[in-house]
Amino acid sequence: MDPKMRVPVLCVDDEPQVLEGISLNLRRRYDVTTATSGAAGLEALQKTPTIVVVLSDMRMPGMDGAAFLAQARQTAPDAVRMLLTGQADMASAIAAINEGQIFRFLTKPCPPDVLVAAFDAAVEQHRLVTSERVLLEQTLRGSIQMLSDVLSLANPTAFGRATRIKEHAADLARAAGHAAVWPIEVAAIVSQLGCITLPPATVEKLYLGASLSTEEQAAVDRLPALADGLLAKIPRLDEVRACLVHQCRRFDGTGPAANGMSGDKIPFGARVLRIVHDFEALDAQAGKTSFALDTMRGRTGTYDPQLLEQFATLMGSAVQRHEVREIPIRMVQAGMTFADDVRNASGGLLLPRGYEVTEALLDKVRHFAVKGNVRVIVRRLGRAA
Repeated sequence: MDPKMRVPVLCVDDEPQVLEGISLNLRRRYDVTTATSGAAGLEALQKTPTIVVVLSDMRMPGMDGAAFLAQARQTAPDAVRMLLTGQADMASAIAAINEGQIFRFLTKPCPPDVLVAAFDAAVEQHRLVTSERVLLEQTLRGSIQMLSDVLSLANPTAFGRATRIKEHAADLARAAGHAAVWPIEVAAIVSQLGCITLPPATVEKLYLGASLSTEEQAAVDRLPALADGLLAKIPRLDEVRACLVHQCRRFDGTGPAANGMSGDKIPFGARVLRIVHDFEALDAQAGKTSFALDTMRGRTGTYDPQLLEQFATLMGSAVQRHEVREIPIRMVQAGMTFADDVRNASGGLLLPRGYEVTEALLDKVRHFAVKGNVRVIVRRLGRAA
């Protein structure tokens, strides 16, 4: 087997001779990294995030195996963890299993064939778990992309609004250090799917930030519930659905949608969506970022104040992170985003602002009968996104 193709594994034990024996038995099959302490093991995981299996001794000075494997789970959650001990200490074994989610529990001295078989089983477990996750993510993303494509075809105006909301929400989530951004992106796109049910005149008012009638506002207020209903039959989208269901809650817990939920009890994604949705509506009314943000700051208790200020900082740096160019329609390239509505010579809306150009759209874009140049947004390389 090509050494470059060997699976990377990590073995941690405070006894060098034990590590030497383990390495001797494994090195023909695996790319073995060793560490003589829990701290050194965590450092190795940080340096080599592709490590597939972690084996740790239980009794080590400073940081025992249970503590190390619990931290290893945080550092490398995909790595399969196994425990090796010479102590018949059931309490320690239970602690390690509960805190580090141990795959196998091996005892010293461990016969070479048992050791190799355990590593083989751990690698197979890693393959199964990661393959299932990749398949799930690809399936979900494909499903959501399909829904997004339907929205772009059925209602380009709503799709443009959804795209802008998604970009703002993703940027804010990353700025806040949130690990799982994709559920928030999905919720942002899906939140506008219900617009398909709205009359075109209502969608246009919503897009322009115009005042809505009582009936129109009631229909718009039902959009989150409609989107949640569309997702209800897709498994494992609980986090996405929580973003949609709770996005109308006030941070201070007041108002008709409170139900005792306030502050950090409101899902993070819902707090993000509340901010970016309201910003989009206010920005559509006045076309000025400062007006929208000042208005939102004046709505005391409505938003998570820390997230709102992070969002204000992001919007303040948008000029640095993007470049706006005015070019002929024939020079538009994939990856650019329309800064203004694209209209035909008679004034009809072809594509809304915020619509990102894809390869599939390029041929159509270049044949649009557009009068004059169009303004597009280009992300600057080397800057934070």
